[in-house]
Amino acid sequence: MNLTYCPKCGKLFSKNFRDVCDSCYQQLEKDYERCAEHLRKNKGMDIQQLSEETEVSIKQITKWVREGRISLMDAPNLSYPCESCGTLIREGHLCEACKKRLVRDVRNATSPGGARYNPDEERQKGTYQIGDRLRDRDN
Repeated sequence: MNLTYCPKCGKLFSKNFRDVCDSCYQQLEKDYERCAEHLRKNKGMDIQQLSEETEVSIKQITKWVREGRISLMDAPNLSYPCESCGTLIREGHLCEACKKRLVRDVRNATSPGGARYNPDEERQKGTYQIGDRLRDRDN
């Protein structure tokens, strides 16, 4: 039996399929129904308006959108924040600018000319190598 504390209310519960206790889950389901119904009646809302009018956090609404419980097809103005910069997006986790920056940073980090720390190079800079000693003896 996997016992843990509910992140919403702090009660101890048996964590099986859900991340929250049963009472918090029931409340989240009521909040979801309220959001979905409000969005059906007001299709032109953005996420800020929906959050304010239903008193449900933007984070929770975003989670429902990503889970596919709230469809963006019928809500043309509904978008959610990019996880990196906060720009409003309609799909994925990152906006195009953050995706491009991430790809660029990965390429720079993995390219052969990229700045990498090599401890062997550092060790060779200030030491006297056996090859140096033999070269000096030949001269």
